Amino acid sequence: MSKLILSLLMVFLIPVMVGAQAKPDTSNTYKSLEEVVVTGQYKPQSLTKSVYQVRVINSDYIQLSGSTNIQQVLNEQLGFRFSTDNTLGITDVKLNGMGGNNVKILLDGVPMTDRYDQRVSLSQIDVHNIRQIEIVEGPMSVSYGSDAMAGVINIITKTDKTDHFSVRASAQEETSGKEYYPFSYKGVHNQHVGLNYRKGKIFVSLGGTHNDFDGVGGDEYGRGKSWKPKEQWLGNARLGLENERFNMYYRIDGMYENISSRNPINFNNYKATDQQYITNRFIHQLQGNYKVNPSLQINGFLAYTDYSRETQTTRRNFLANTIEPNQAGENDLSKVNSLSFKTTLQYRLSDMVSLQPGIDINHEKAGGARIEGTPVINDYAAFVSAEIIPLPFANIRPGLRFSNNSEYRAPLAIPSLNTKFSLNDRFTLRLAYGYGFRAPTLRELYLTFFDANHSLVGNTGLKAESANSMNGSLTYSSPFKKATFQSTLSGFFNAYSNQIQLLQSLTDPSEYTYYNIDKSQTAGAAFENRLFIKNAEFTLGVSYVGFASSQFDDEDYVKEDNRNYLWTPEITSNIVYNIEKLKTKLALFYKFTGKKPAFSFGTVDSKDAILLTQTAAFNLADFTITTSVNKFLSTRLGVKNIFDITNVTNSTVTSSNSGHSGAGPLVVGYGRSFFLGLEFNWNHK
Repeated sequence: MSKLILSLLMVFLIPVMVGAQAKPDTSNTYKSLEEVVVTGQYKPQSLTKSVYQVRVINSDYIQLSGSTNIQQVLNEQLGFRFSTDNTLGITDVKLNGMGGNNVKILLDGVPMTDRYDQRVSLSQIDVHNIRQIEIVEGPMSVSYGSDAMAGVINIITKTDKTDHFSVRASAQEETSGKEYYPFSYKGVHNQHVGLNYRKGKIFVSLGGTHNDFDGVGGDEYGRGKSWKPKEQWLGNARLGLENERFNMYYRIDGMYENISSRNPINFNNYKATDQQYITNRFIHQLQGNYKVNPSLQINGFLAYTDYSRETQTTRRNFLANTIEPNQAGENDLSKVNSLSFKTTLQYRLSDMVSLQPGIDINHEKAGGARIEGTPVINDYAAFVSAEIIPLPFANIRPGLRFSNNSEYRAPLAIPSLNTKFSLNDRFTLRLAYGYGFRAPTLRELYLTFFDANHSLVGNTGLKAESANSMNGSLTYSSPFKKATFQSTLSGFFNAYSNQIQLLQSLTDPSEYTYYNIDKSQTAGAAFENRLFIKNAEFTLGVSYVGFASSQFDDEDYVKEDNRNYLWTPEITSNIVYNIEKLKTKLALFYKFTGKKPAFSFGTVDSKDAILLTQTAAFNLADFTITTSVNKFLSTRLGVKNIFDITNVTNSTVTSSNSGHSGAGPLVVGYGRSFFLGLEFNWNHK
């Protein structure tokens, strides 16, 4: 009942405010290619001037997609793949074949803390509060340290620069495949309220979101669901002070998440086991910058994260209507606390040379029944980079990072070199080299986790990862008389040593633990195109990514396929059309994920063998319609997963007459779904 009241309250709040004086939001989607980026920059600047190849996803794109979490937004992007563990209800991300702890997730530049190696925090951030998402591919270890070997995803929240008071409220209802019930129970239910105020030097914002997903499948009692029910409460608040030279704010983000796993009833004894996975996260951050003079600026943040994940197990006897005592290890509370401090100084020596020295300190502590002891890892680092412009068309940025890890000896120096050359007014060439270093996390070293479906043990004998990476891109931009076209051809190569992977234990087949892989490589190329015309935007991207690992070079195993690299293709395409007279935008999002081969261990004719497995190709597509009813109200509706994809085949490729066992299916989605949303925006100046 409370969920129904909350949804109705947000909807009925809208007409109450319509009579107030206000000006409509005149922002226009996809007007140019000149997005302003901040990730890795000395100061905010246009995308075309960045020495890094940065991909930007703005709030207009997020709104058009109808997404209720960041995972849905990124899943449509080239190079991103997600894998779902439906037992625990969590999802991990891969970027260009590398995932988990190799991708750094930032919220306004502050590192996000995760309990496992999976980056589940991507699904635990309020999507309504995002101004844009900036993605930098390739190692960013000099600027962002450990975990940034595959790239950085920086989620930047909304801020207001003009005096005003604004209210935003929205509600969205969505089916879960064929399952739906209004406002609560079956389906996906999302409500959001946000308030913003700015007067002179002071700005304040408050926001809250409720996400309710009742899962998919199950029996007539709502148990044994293939997709676990999940409920989230998200809240944030910001208080800041800003003038021409000084900007400082405090921000808090809170999150409560409850994933329910209700097992089917055993009708032999009318008993069943329920589990709840409860996550609480609070992020406190204090950020500021000060312009000492036109040539000198200081930036910094201090952030503290309090993260906990609790497993609550209930053993029910439905015949006697009682709760039975729990068995040992069925309940658990794990905590991770992290403290981060970073400060940088930007000093402009001349028109040709600028410097950025900085200090980066990270402290992480974990505890709980499934963590061995109360381990602590401290990482202290100093870094420096320079931006050198020897010629008007050249920008060279070398960098070094010096770090001291309390558990692992870091290299004497971690280097990087990024370059940008404006070949002419249409062609831009970017070339980069970076060295990456990542010490194992507390979870990889000390976590132990056992239940009916998982047996995971940390490995205190892990070595630190390192990598050499090279990437480059060539961008062509051509503003026509009534259109703008941009095309980028890019490529990358990463060579990893001692890469950490979660693998089946060598001593116990039912147990998984972390191992170092001596050598592994990833390589790939992408071709992305964007066309802007008066009322439309078209994008088309194609990528081809390969992976090789020395894990499968063991001569004691029969290997039926002698390829070193295993390649997989992707295609993405988006079309956005603006019908100005109707104040309506139509958007079609499409992604083709090609066959993905991989090696796995098995047997052939009773001999140990390395088998080639293959995940089948699949297509994903969404279609949305967004309409402005008036200057206060807008609606959005659409269909997601048009091709009704649920699971795709993941099987062994047979290259002989020997029988090979197949692998389990890959979980992609819960089928075609439909959504309808209503949004209210009111601004008073």
